[in-house]
Amino acid sequence: MTGSTYPPRSGAPVVAGIVVRGALTMALTLTALLIVTFALASMSPIDPAVKLLGDHFSAASYAEMRHTLGLDLPWPEQLLRYVTRLAHGDLGMSLSTGQPVAQDLARVLPATFELATIALLLSTVVGLGLGILGAWHPRGIIDGVVRCVSLAGNSVPMFWLGLLCLFMFYARLHWSAGPGRIDDGYEYTIDMPTGVILYDAWHSGMPGALRSAAAHLVLPTLLLSLYAIGSITRLTRAALLGELGREYVTLARATGSGGLRVLIEHVLPNVVGVVLTVIALTYASLLEGAVLTETVFARPGLGRYLTTALFAADLPAILGSTLVIGVCFVTINGLTDLMVRLADPRLR
Repeated sequence: MTGSTYPPRSGAPVVAGIVVRGALTMALTLTALLIVTFALASMSPIDPAVKLLGDHFSAASYAEMRHTLGLDLPWPEQLLRYVTRLAHGDLGMSLSTGQPVAQDLARVLPATFELATIALLLSTVVGLGLGILGAWHPRGIIDGVVRCVSLAGNSVPMFWLGLLCLFMFYARLHWSAGPGRIDDGYEYTIDMPTGVILYDAWHSGMPGALRSAAAHLVLPTLLLSLYAIGSITRLTRAALLGELGREYVTLARATGSGGLRVLIEHVLPNVVGVVLTVIALTYASLLEGAVLTETVFARPGLGRYLTTALFAADLPAILGSTLVIGVCFVTINGLTDLMVRLADPRLR
């Protein structure tokens, strides 16, 4: 009996299957994240009822407050109650600001996404360029410089480097703007409907507002992108070097193509999946790394909001911020996995 051959699956059914599997994986991951985060918040030694009542309260008022917050319910019922509120967009009330957590997050998230996105664009261009240069002449002088840059980006503590940059370039040399998102003269005179300071400053039409906002972005962007440059450079270089021993590279060189041209035209397209994954993971890390950067530079973003909530023991704000960061991380990774699978037929 002759064996039958099956043509490779392709077309819309394959794409639909990839999308459905990716969506189910993301949904399960987000559900697990919600349960774990809520469980960790429930095990916290901080009592929200005591936080709201203050130092002096009676047993009756304490019991009433716990009943109002639903803390006297069994843990599964508390989780179900939280999920029900979450489905309606209710993340609870912040204990420190007195405002809904969803409203606070909507106010601070644009600043964090603005900073992380600009840092990602810068780090992607620089990191890919350095990775290609390092793989062009491995174990040479250029490669040594590239490896030193990537090592420094992954090793230098961000908090310490941020304070050092502020002291050197702002306090001593006066080369850069100081903490905050814009000069005090514009802080309370321009409207910020979107929360993206560059757009709002440009849209305000006030002379110097855009220049002030851009000047305040320089140091935080460079600091935040340094870590990303190290990661993208190191992994891009490793992926390119891993492909240089393949037969198609030898064939391309035999046709007379130069080393740099072979890297860019032949090798780089074959590691696009690795590069996309690295950039996506870096973007998610930048959203997390903005916690330290925004704290050092006093930028009113998600990182500073979360830090303030931690010091104030504001559990609803901590839980909401953690969920938002987790959702961003899982969503970015899930979308990247879908793009890589759709772009690389070997993974299908």
